[in-house]
Amino acid sequence: MAAERALRRAAPHALLDAARQVLTDRYAAESVELLMADYGGTVLQPVSVPPYQHDPVPAHSGSAGRAFGAQEPYVEAVRGRARVHLPVTVRGDRLGVLSVTLPDGEHARDCLQELADVAEVLGHELVVAERDTDVYLQARRKDRLTLAAEMQWQLLPGRACARPEYELGAQLEPAYAIFGDNFDWSATADRLMLYVTNGMGEGIEASLLTNLAINALRNARRAGIPIADQAALADQAVYAHYRGRCYLSVLLLEFELATGRAWVVDAGSPHMLRLRGGAVERVTPEAQLPLGMFEETDYVAQEFEVEPGDRLVFVSDGVHTAASPGGEAYGDSALTRAITATRLLPAAEVPRAVLRELSDHRGRNEPQDDALVVCLDWRGR
Repeated sequence: MAAERALRRAAPHALLDAARQVLTDRYAAESVELLMADYGGTVLQPVSVPPYQHDPVPAHSGSAGRAFGAQEPYVEAVRGRARVHLPVTVRGDRLGVLSVTLPDGEHARDCLQELADVAEVLGHELVVAERDTDVYLQARRKDRLTLAAEMQWQLLPGRACARPEYELGAQLEPAYAIFGDNFDWSATADRLMLYVTNGMGEGIEASLLTNLAINALRNARRAGIPIADQAALADQAVYAHYRGRCYLSVLLLEFELATGRAWVVDAGSPHMLRLRGGAVERVTPEAQLPLGMFEETDYVAQEFEVEPGDRLVFVSDGVHTAASPGGEAYGDSALTRAITATRLLPAAEVPRAVLRELSDHRGRNEPQDDALVVCLDWRGR
């Protein structure tokens, strides 16, 4: 594929130029624009050279937003031309939209699948290129990130992931000023591992604590250690550094892809709710001590099962305890309503929708804590 070869040979900062050249030469494209989803997931930011001169567009309305939200190409007629909006997505992680203007609609329809293939290849190359250039990371921010937020976003695996057995989606708020909450996931051919972290403290100190704990968990996971022992080793790492002054709440989950058997270590306060058969219920594993609270804590993994069609939603305390103007906590009842109201949305869209409901509940109150939502849709094999 000519586009794939051209993109692989392009300099990391010049992927859009390479895509533009291929689309112009092979499909007579008259204009090509790449729009990246911002950290808050609310707008699509044009990739250009700073200072940015093009305005962002909504991520969930308009033509580009329609392609981004539906994850399907969308063709619109513009002054006798056809503008094709193509989702740029890598294994379920929605990066943005590639917009291509072609001479006419018939031409656009004839080559629509080939254009979608170019957008897919571009997405994979963007993920690789971000190791070597800041161009695309800069394009994702409509506001300046705090240093703590910068550290947290760099720690994340992505905001969504999809495989035949499951779909994952996650979002953090306030996107440009988070400091302690976090999530992490990793999969093999047989298993999915998921961590949901409710950070302690504020600012840089909270971010440093989370970075230490997540990297300790990853170090143990990559050594092939079971999740109970992962928790124990991360607990030792955090305690060795902070001596109990700071600690971290985390849910550790492991899923067996072939059977739906799952194990959980509930080391703190993140909350887990399950939507099954139209009913939402709280899942309450046995509570164990947060990581780093005491020296050499032992942890035990508890077993449970997920069934095809289950949706698991995980939230941090910043969601569960958020107060309305009248002082009412968001709590399980509001979460149940939000999960039920978003049951038809894909997993990647659920966290943002729940956080929007949370914002309405909070009103004009400033958030007092990070808010994290993770959604797991289980299909099984």
